[in-house]
Amino acid sequence: MDLHVSGQSSVRRRFGWLATYAAGVFAFLYLPIVVLILYSFNREGVGGFPPRHLTLDWYRMLASDGAILDAVVNSLLVALAAVAIALALGLPAALALDRVAFPGKALFRRLVLLPLILPGIITGLSLLMLAVFAGMKLSLLTVIIGHGTALISVGTTEISAGLQKMDRAQEEASLDLGASYWRTFWRVTLPNLRLPLVAAGLLIFTLSMDEIAVSFFLIGRDNTLPLEIWGRLRRGLTPEINAVSTIIFLASVGLILVWYRLRTRS
Repeated sequence: MDLHVSGQSSVRRRFGWLATYAAGVFAFLYLPIVVLILYSFNREGVGGFPPRHLTLDWYRMLASDGAILDAVVNSLLVALAAVAIALALGLPAALALDRVAFPGKALFRRLVLLPLILPGIITGLSLLMLAVFAGMKLSLLTVIIGHGTALISVGTTEISAGLQKMDRAQEEASLDLGASYWRTFWRVTLPNLRLPLVAAGLLIFTLSMDEIAVSFFLIGRDNTLPLEIWGRLRRGLTPEINAVSTIIFLASVGLILVWYRLRTRS
C-alpha cells in the first residue's frame, strides 16, 4: 500500500514539473505576442506596464497611413505571385522526384532543396547578381521572381510528401480503363493533391509575406510590408507598428484555421 501511494506521489511530482516546464515554454513563446497585442490598444504608446486607457486610435491611424497600405498591397501581390510560381514549378519537380527515374536524380533532389539550407542573404545576393547580369531593373517584378525562385523548394517538399502518402490505386485504375496519362493527372492525381497544394500555398504565402533578406536585395522604389516595418523600427517603436503586427498575427491564425478546416473536412 505504501509503495502504491509513494508511486502515485512520484507521478504527481513528475507531472507537476512537466506542467511547469510546458507553461514556461508557452509563456516564452506567446507572452511577447500577447504584450504586443495589448500595446496596440494602449493610448500612451509603448511605455508603461500594464497598458491603460485602451483605444483604437492606432488602428485608425494605420488605416489612413498610405505608405503602410501601399506596402501591404505590394506584399500581397508578391506573395500571391510567389505562390503561383512556386506551385507551378514545384509540382512538376515533385512529380519527377516521385514518379520518374532519371540520371542525376539524387543530385537534382539536393539542388531543389538547396534554397531551404542557404541563408537568405546568399540567395538574395545571388539573385541580385543575376538580375544585374540580365539587365533587369529592380522592382516588384524582381522581388516576385526572387520569392518564387527561393520558395520552389517549399512547394516541392510539401507536394512530394503528399505524393508519397497518396494511394496510387485510383491512378492505376484510370489508366487500366483507357484514360491517358494527361487525363489521369487532371481527373485523379491533381484532385488527390488538393490538400498538399493548399498546405504548400499557405506556407509559401506566409513565408513570402515575412521575407526580408531576398526582398532587401531585389526591391526597387516600392516597399514590401516587412521592409516598411523594418525601416520604421530604425526610427523607434511605435504603437502603429504594434497594430499592423497584430493584424498580421490574426491573419496568420486565420490561415491556420482555414487549413485545419480543410483538413478535417477531407
